[in-house]
Parts: sequence; structure tokens; C-alpha cells
Amino acid sequence: MPHIARRVLSAGAVATLLATAALVAASPATAFPRPPAPACPIETLPQPPDMYRTEAHAIDPTGRYIVGGALRVADEQPTTAFLLIWDRGRLTTVPWANGDGAIGVNARGVVIGNGNADGRTQPWTYRDGVFTLLPTPSDEVYVSAINASGDVVGYHYVDAIGRFVALRWPASRPGTVEELDAPVGALATGITRDGTIVGTVSTPEHLTGWARRPDGRYSELTVPGAQRTQVVAAEGRWAIGRVDPRTGTQFGVRWNLRTGTYTVLDEQSYVATDINARGVAVAGSRVIGPGISRWLESGEGVAVGGKAIADDGTVVGFRNSAGTVTAVRWPAC
Repeated sequence: MPHIARRVLSAGAVATLLATAALVAASPATAFPRPPAPACPIETLPQPPDMYRTEAHAIDPTGRYIVGGALRVADEQPTTAFLLIWDRGRLTTVPWANGDGAIGVNARGVVIGNGNADGRTQPWTYRDGVFTLLPTPSDEVYVSAINASGDVVGYHYVDAIGRFVALRWPASRPGTVEELDAPVGALATGITRDGTIVGTVSTPEHLTGWARRPDGRYSELTVPGAQRTQVVAAEGRWAIGRVDPRTGTQFGVRWNLRTGTYTVLDEQSYVATDINARGVAVAGSRVIGPGISRWLESGEGVAVGGKAIADDGTVVGFRNSAGTVTAVRWPAC
């Protein structure tokens, strides 16, 4: 992959581009027209009182932990944000002073997220009632994913080179952060159980996906004829992303990280946001995988969106009914 020294997009532009693409399926206003077909049954997660909006953002691979967020508005008081954690369905509501959102959770119940403090971004972890601020090498730092071991990956913006650089917070060395020897412009967006890291790097012409193996080897994740490729998540031997071809319509792609092969998915899978160890991805109001294509149950006139999927097929996300947004799950989809 080429080493790019000049600035391609501003820090805010790249972050917005990737974040917007990753959240298309998560928008409460987004829903695909759905034909009559078997659908995954929906369940409302336990809700905190007096909240006008709740959403589920992530689920750990075992399906035990679900994390999300909530907003409360009180008369003549500013809007208050809360971190929501469901442990086997039991809800804990945590006041969240500076949080932008929970990003992920692993099977040990370690939650990661992004926030703000003292005029700069500040990623954090949360476990057993304790928030821990992660070390940050610059003023603009974001976390993206956490694996079973507790390794966290993300990226930061380096003013001196005008580009993003991929980061890892290794669980084996708490309180430390390291820049990955990835191509300049790389954003790490996923990490698997064995430590394989995936992400996207910007070049002057396009965005290109990449994977870094535990032994440090790199490879591109793309398809022939791609103008831009974005890799958004990985689990087990699978990665999921989206492709803008030089000609034609955007589509989703699933890569096999062990063999390097890929499967082109359909247009609606372009909004995929997560994948599990079985290679099943959630894309908006649908799950798709080897031999699987199902819709997420909603209801007449109700918009739904899945955000994350566990290895047992449980999907979490939101339901938007007449402007009321509620955290939900679709078990064993």
C-alpha cells in the first residue's frame, strides 16, 4: 500500500466520512422497504424511566452484554446523557457527563467509547462502575473496537503530517498507547480475537481497506474496480465493508481474512455496520450471511435499524415509532 505524505482530507472530513458511512444503517430515519418474508422477532430492551430516547449500540460476541445510550430532558435543565448497560437483560444506567457514545463491549464487560474533556477528544473504558480515561497522543483521538483480550484500536490525527494514524491500546500494557506501523492515513476500525486489525486508509484517489495480521503483515482489502473501499468491522475470520466502484452502484463486501477471498453482497448491504464470527452481517434492517437473508421485524409504519450482531445471531439497535426511539434487540436472528 502506498505511503502518502500529503493531506487528502481534513481530519474532520475523514472522520465525518467514515462515521457517517458507518452510521447510515443506525439512523432512526432509515428503513428499507421490506417484502413479505420471515423476519427476526423483535424485543424491547428494559428501559430506564423518564428517557425520551434510548438506543443500543453494541453487543459482545457472546450476547451477554449490550451497551447503548439514553437522553433525558428536564424542564429548564440541559439534556442529560446516560450510558446504558444490559447484562443478561438486567439494565444499569450510568450518568455520562462527557460521552459521545459507547462504541463497543467485550465478553468481559469492558465498554469503550469516545468523549470530550478540556476541549479535546477523550476516549475511555468503563467496567464495574469505573470510568478510565485512555492515554491520548494528540488532541483528536478516537477508539473503534475492542476484542476479547481487551486490546482496543482506533486512530488519531497528527497535525505535523496532516493525516490520521492508526492506534492500539494493548491490554497487556495498561495505560499505554502505540502507533501502528500502518500506512499513513490509516484508521483502525476493527480487531478480532486473534489480534488481526482491519481498517481504512485514505489516498489521493480513493479509500482502501487493509488488514494487519498478528505477525505484523499487511494486506489490502478491496475488490477490482473499486474507487473507494471502507472496512467497518471484523470478527473471527471475517471482515465487512462497502465499496464505491468507479462505475455502477455501491455494494457491500465480505472478506475472508484467512484466505483473502471476498464475496460481493447486494446494494442494500452497503450500509452494513457489523459482522459476527459466522460471517453474518447486520445491514440496516436486514441480516445477511452464508445462506442467510432475513429482515428485522418492525411493525407497520415503524423504522428499525440494527447496529451490531453477536455470534449467536442476536442483533441490537433501535426502533423508531412516531418519533419515539427505543433500544431493541432481535434474538437469535
